Amino acid sequence: MKVLVTGSNGLIGTAVCARLITSGHKLVRVSRRTQAGLGEAEAIAIDMAKALAPEEWSEALQGVDAVVNCAGVLQDSASEHTTDVHASGAEVLFIACRQTGVRRVIHFSAIGVDREQPSAFSASKRAGEEALMQLDLDWVVLRPSVVLGRPVFGASALFRGLAALPVLPSMPDTGLLQVVQLEDVVETVALLLGADAPSRACLDLAGPDAFTMEEVVAQYRRWLGWEKARVLALPRWAARPLYRVGDAVSVLGWRPPMRTNAALEISRGATGDPRQWKVTTGIEPQSLPAALAANPATVQDRWFARLFFLKPAVFTILPFFWIVTGIISLTTGWQSGVQLIINTAVGALAAPLVVAGALADLAIGVLIALRRTARLGLWAATSICLFYALAGTLLRPDLWNEPLGPLMKILPIFLLHLVALAILEER
Repeated sequence: MKVLVTGSNGLIGTAVCARLITSGHKLVRVSRRTQAGLGEAEAIAIDMAKALAPEEWSEALQGVDAVVNCAGVLQDSASEHTTDVHASGAEVLFIACRQTGVRRVIHFSAIGVDREQPSAFSASKRAGEEALMQLDLDWVVLRPSVVLGRPVFGASALFRGLAALPVLPSMPDTGLLQVVQLEDVVETVALLLGADAPSRACLDLAGPDAFTMEEVVAQYRRWLGWEKARVLALPRWAARPLYRVGDAVSVLGWRPPMRTNAALEISRGATGDPRQWKVTTGIEPQSLPAALAANPATVQDRWFARLFFLKPAVFTILPFFWIVTGIISLTTGWQSGVQLIINTAVGALAAPLVVAGALADLAIGVLIALRRTARLGLWAATSICLFYALAGTLLRPDLWNEPLGPLMKILPIFLLHLVALAILEER
């Protein structure tokens, strides 16, 4: 069978593609930006938010027997739009399936959206469901709870990061979570692509147990081999700004899991009735304790958990460092900067060199702050660090012997940028 999978670079999409390839299916992987394919899978770049006509899907759907729609975004931002992806974009894809004769459509929604839509995320997910249900197709709507697994992205990554904190901040107004394992979700898709699989069904993919967020994090902490953390209950007035910070960061192109939509969705919880799922597929969903016990934590898991909250700290301090350095060079530190150069071989150019260096620092800081240009900014930063070290050695070698180490400090700064490059990728 030839299967087209949208959102193929996401947590669920990647796992679905890998599972279907091992089952012998031919794959067409669709995402906003193409990445290296899996096996013989064909990779196509289509932005669902911008594919406004069914005809834009015609070529990708040629020869396709089934579509699995895994595309999804958590919240509106400068580059992501929930309604465009979950509702209007999904509807265009479904209409294109009808027009090209692709009858089998498996659509990923979210648990609870049929009961309550507290945010634009769940409202748009519900709209996408309704658009599909109105078409004469062999559709199945899957509504997974919070999906956890060995790969880390979104909630799966957040729980591990929280587990690494010695003090766990307990957010107010959080509902219960029937977390579901990624392997069970993927196996469901594989079974529903079978020749005799049922259609026109909505299935809640929920785990067997309901936990609070603190209980989920505690289980991950035990899995990682660490003692129980202290819990700090945050009042609403303290928690609300944290979500707003996440919203602000998303404007720069980053995808923090803690944002306003996440707060609204978590307040509702993620629970459902998995009985129809179990009857339809024969799958007995694995519990979180059993899944963790079957996959012992490794040193890589502990590294990731400890780095999770260090990463945003790194990508906050580096832009701050470069931007503030540039501002100081043009204001209060202007005279000191000129004096460092004025008695060297290029002393006549002291003032313009200070200005050029300051502007370069400012540009690097802005580049690193923006997710789209962060890699470019980090490489520019490493280059200018090497330049400063070389220029300082040639013009002012005495600075290597200064007690405050103005040149010596370039070494750890250079290394921190290499670390930032190493942990830049999000999935």
